[in-house]
Amino acid sequence: MALLKRRPDGKPGEWFYCLKHGTVEEGPQCPAKNRLGPYATPAEAERALETVQERNAEWDHDPRWSDEPEDRS
Repeated sequence: MALLKRRPDGKPGEWFYCLKHGTVEEGPQCPAKNRLGPYATPAEAERALETVQERNAEWDHDPRWSDEPEDRS
């Protein structure tokens, strides 16, 4: 029996995308490990997975994060 139940972080008025449930949630509903956000609006939270894909593509092509050795010729 748990004596202290940990509440998820977050505040009402902040929007999150829950990876576990595939839904947009306001405020602290699911644990942080299952959420993306916070976002300012439900619409932003709804496209969270698209935002992740866009950012990953940017980082994949960012020369500052390349695993290839620099050409020093």
